[in-house]
Amino acid sequence: MPSSPEGWSSEQYHGGLSGVLAAADGEVYQLLTKEYDRQQNTLQLIAAENQCSRAVLAALGSVVQNKTTEGFAGARFHGGCAVVDCLETLAIGRAKEVFQARYANVQPHSGTGANQIVITALLEKGDRILSQAMDQGGHVSHGAPVSFAGKFFEIEPYCVRPDTFLLDYDAIREQALRFRPKLLICGASAYSRTIDFARFRAIADEVGAYLMADISHIAGLVAAGAHPSPVDHAHFTTTSTYKPGGPRGGLILMGRDFETPFRKAEDRGQKTEDRGQRTEDGSPSSVVRRPSSATPLWERIEKNTFPGFQGTPCLNNIAAKAVFFKEMLSAQYRTWQFGIVENAKVLTEEFVRMGYDVLTGGTDNHMFLANVANLRAGLTGYIVQHCLEDCAIIVNMNRLPYDRHNARITSGMRLGTPIVTRNGMGRPEMQTTARLVDSVLRRVEIQGDRQYCLDPAFQNEVKQQVHEFCTRFPMQ
Repeated sequence: MPSSPEGWSSEQYHGGLSGVLAAADGEVYQLLTKEYDRQQNTLQLIAAENQCSRAVLAALGSVVQNKTTEGFAGARFHGGCAVVDCLETLAIGRAKEVFQARYANVQPHSGTGANQIVITALLEKGDRILSQAMDQGGHVSHGAPVSFAGKFFEIEPYCVRPDTFLLDYDAIREQALRFRPKLLICGASAYSRTIDFARFRAIADEVGAYLMADISHIAGLVAAGAHPSPVDHAHFTTTSTYKPGGPRGGLILMGRDFETPFRKAEDRGQKTEDRGQRTEDGSPSSVVRRPSSATPLWERIEKNTFPGFQGTPCLNNIAAKAVFFKEMLSAQYRTWQFGIVENAKVLTEEFVRMGYDVLTGGTDNHMFLANVANLRAGLTGYIVQHCLEDCAIIVNMNRLPYDRHNARITSGMRLGTPIVTRNGMGRPEMQTTARLVDSVLRRVEIQGDRQYCLDPAFQNEVKQQVHEFCTRFPMQ
């Protein structure tokens, strides 16, 4: 390699980055090495996690990271944006193709950020939101008291049925008719059954509300057709991009409503001028906008992304999103998604067979929830999470609907199958996984809500089995 960077090619510049880091900061390098070893040598069953490809990692670690800009492709506030405009336009086009959407915004820094962009684009402080309660399977960003939305808007949560733990659409409709929200939110972080997005849209239309569907957990399944899509039912569909297997970041999608004018009494009768380029399907690509109060919904979202909510986009993440969206269009990715659902069903069936109290009795997606407090007296989600991690099995405790424990202890365990499926595991491995988890939970000595003891010899035996298991199915 030339002694001076002046002669380096892009391949030379980007090559060997791991070695560069090792030489520059051995401490960070060692920590990253330990994290790689942890991911490689543990059985990863957290429903909210996935792993991206090396191609996505390469895009994340590229010189695109150095570029600063504000605004959208074709209407930037900095020079030198010709290349990144192409990158963002490419990511947008692929996202629209993946989800059969009419509009895509790839700039949100996270799924939570995408939610906040939509919420603040539509509502004024104090407006009403009807959303699934966090302890009922919803997400913190949907209006939990500690969240941004919970602090600035009037939130009323809807719940699952206490007998079946299923969404009760008739009850939600009655609640919406009484509460009259301006925004109805559906989509969950801990709900294992199919969500009826069309039913939610009917409720929203009846009460004059906007509908936002957060599909962060099931985005990959939706893209592959393994779960119904909300894109043409919801006014706005949001997701993170890492949960389906891509880079960190968020995404906002719109279907048939993308050009619907934003509803505001003083805006009626005014027109919006759109002087930008449009794609063949009529949706915006690179748009130069003139201020107008009667803006279409997609433009309302863009203006609230920047300058409304966030500053410069993470262009390396947008490049990585483009790579990931191409992967999502592949037959291999689609096969993975259906495999994720099949593995989750097998895993769930095994736990039901072994006597676990599985909420709703099964799953339609990538995860399931179990009430471990009903397995053994004194067993808590906290103990489950920590004793399994001692044995190199990674799950998460989860508060259940109507849980008697608080969020730091919980009665629940949540397991998901995205990572193990990506790494090649199937039915036999899911059966083995269930037996390994069960062996630990039957053996752990309970000494309090958070106190427990495991025999060291047994712990090492399980860890060795997990290590051999993971060696057979390395990170892909």
